[in-house]
Amino acid sequence: MKRTKRNGFTIVELVIVLIVIGLIISGVMKGKNLIKSADQKKIYNTWVKEWQATADSYEDRTGAILGDSKDNGGTGASEDGRCDNINLSSTVTVQDKLKAIGLEYPTGNVNGTNGGQYIIKGKYVTNKATAYLYFLASSSDGYKNKLYITGVPTDYAIAWDKLSDGKIDARSGNFRIYPDDKDWPDATKTKTVNVSLEL
Repeated sequence: MKRTKRNGFTIVELVIVLIVIGLIISGVMKGKNLIKSADQKKIYNTWVKEWQATADSYEDRTGAILGDSKDNGGTGASEDGRCDNINLSSTVTVQDKLKAIGLEYPTGNVNGTNGGQYIIKGKYVTNKATAYLYFLASSSDGYKNKLYITGVPTDYAIAWDKLSDGKIDARSGNFRIYPDDKDWPDATKTKTVNVSLEL
């Protein structure tokens, strides 16, 4: 009996190929998630948290609140313990006050914004986030001086909440959604949010 020569793969060979392809795809997806997580931490630590640390250092060195009155880079005539709602991307007075006492201000990635803006590529949207020194209301503990950031991709804001407070909770902790009377929205539907970090 003569055997005929077959062309093609056996079922076992096809299954092995599919398993290998699945492992490769899984590795690529895991790698993308690791890269995204590293980027979230990098921006949080070198921009968001750094603005908080810089404001704290300013207060330690001068005894005054950064952005509170013209003497501290703000707009008010006299100090009252409150940030004067300063847009950090459209001012140089805050940055000049920091430089005058030997402090560097954090850098963003938008030229000409003096560290006040950062273009963030979230999972669902790329957006320009803008930082402010603000005296903001909280639903649970009244008004406080905060770093207020507008236009943060929602997936980044949720990750930053976990980095800051150790858990995801939009209504409590030092890092919150603003206003903090609601939970984190679905990032696929609400692409950006405004957030605050207590100074």
